[in-house]
Order: sequence, then structure tokens, then C-alpha cells
Amino acid sequence: MPAPAGPPAPAPYAGGTSGRRTGGAPAAGGPAPRGLREATPQGARRALWALPPVAVLALVFLYPLALVVQQSFTPENGGGAFDAYASVFASASFREALGTTVWLAVGATAGCLLLGFTLALIIAFVPFPGAKGVAKFIDVFLSFPSFLITLALLFIYGTVGMANGVWTDLFGVADGPFHFLGTPWGVLLAEITYFTPFVMRPLLAAFSQLDTAQLEVAAGLGARPARIVRQVILPESLPALAAGGSLVLVMCLNEFGIVLFTGAKDVTTLPMLIYGKAILESDYAAACVVAVVNIAISVGLFGLYRVVGKRAGA
Repeated sequence: MPAPAGPPAPAPYAGGTSGRRTGGAPAAGGPAPRGLREATPQGARRALWALPPVAVLALVFLYPLALVVQQSFTPENGGGAFDAYASVFASASFREALGTTVWLAVGATAGCLLLGFTLALIIAFVPFPGAKGVAKFIDVFLSFPSFLITLALLFIYGTVGMANGVWTDLFGVADGPFHFLGTPWGVLLAEITYFTPFVMRPLLAAFSQLDTAQLEVAAGLGARPARIVRQVILPESLPALAAGGSLVLVMCLNEFGIVLFTGAKDVTTLPMLIYGKAILESDYAAACVVAVVNIAISVGLFGLYRVVGKRAGA
């Protein structure tokens, strides 16, 4: 008769002497999981690869920016840390330059939105020969420097430009009537001319994704083109308009070349004031204060542009 079976022996750990249970946490003193062993070298390698670009960025951009901020708080002639700020904020030239910069930027942005929306509508929805070529040219136009457009306007509307030349030839007078480029309105025209494609680009991208069935249904129901634009196209293009307008506003606040090349002596913006304080007056503390204000406004508006751009998908 066979002997009765004793109690079952305890099951050994899976893996033998490795000290690790199958599917469980590692035992004390056992090796780390493979994923954990590989994560640390990968993180170290990524940090090493990130160091060179971060170092270059810090050396080329962040360090000079820090010097500008430091100089604004440490004027060369001594005094308190905020003396230069108090002096600049109290000056009439700074307040005038700030007001001029804001109204030129807002006016140019409004003009670019209106003109860009109209031109984008024509290119996208009015069939004409060469529409695709015009759309491609807009992409090329974005790479042009701002002073080149201003120079072209000087050739046309300058004191000795084509328009004044035609006028003097036709009427036999010594001088023509076109002298607005040296005024704020000339700067405004140049900025609208240059920055309008920056609004058209996101608009054309938004129009290309618009469902044409909506337009066909609206037209089939008897809606006029103006109503289709107002009730169908405009609501779909609002995010792109906001993104393009925010970008133009930021760029107009920092525009220097257009104001300089138009020769508008009575137009002083914040960038022009920085140039005058630093180069012409050698007042570096005041120039750094104005630069810090300009940077703060630009960074704030750029943050707004990024938020609007993400929502618009531009």
C-alpha cells in the first residue's frame, strides 16, 4: 500500500537564483529592470545633444539680452537702479514714440486685415488666369526685406519719383504733389504694402480647407455673394485672420527699416528712439530702457500670437 503524499513543496522563484519573481517587483538587491537601465543612458545622451544648441542660444541671444536689461538698471553716470526708467518714462519723446508706434502698428494691422482678406477672397474664389502663380508669388514675397518695398515706393511716389515726374511733365510745373512718403501716412502705406501677404498666407490656407459644399448650398438657396462671405466664409476664416493679424501687429511694433528708408523725420517709433538714444546721443542706459519696454510688449504680443495660432492651426 503506497505511503500518503506529504504537503506540496513551495514553488521556486522563476528565474532561479536571480532573485526576481516572474511578473513581480524586483527583489531587494536584484538588478533593475531593463527599461530602467536603458532609460538613464538615453536621457543622458539627449541632455548631451541638447547642450550645444542651448549653449549657442545662451551665448548669442540670452547673454546680450541680459546685458541690455542689466545696463538699464545700472546707468553709467550712477544713481539708483530705476532712475533711468523714471527719466525715460517722464520724457515727452518716449511717450510720443510709444503712441506713434502703437497707432502705426494698429493702423497697419487693420489695413492689412482688410486688404489681405479682400485679396485672398479674390485669389481663392474668383477664377482668373494665373491665380496659382499669384499665390506662389505671395510665398516668395514673404522673403523680401522690408526696405526693398520702401525703396520701390520711393521710386514711384518719392520727391523725384515717377508719379511726380509724370505730373511735372503733364502740367509744366516745377514740383509734383506727391510728398506723403515722408509723413506718418507714407509709413502706414509702406507697412500695409509689405505686411499684407503675412495675413494672406494663413487666409489662403484656411480657404483651401473650406468645404465648398457649404458655398454651393448657400448659393443654391439664393444667398448673394456678400451674404455668403459674411455668414459662411468669414466665420471660418476668423482664426486665420486673428493669427495673421497678431503676427503683423508684432512685426509692425518692431519695424525699423521702413521708417528709416521713408525718410519720415517727424515719425519716431520705439525702434527709432532706441537708435537715436544709442547711436546719436550715446545715452545707452536710456536706449536699454526703451529696448526693454519694446521687448516686453513684443514678447507679450508674441505669446498672444502663439495662442491664437495654435487655436487656428496656422
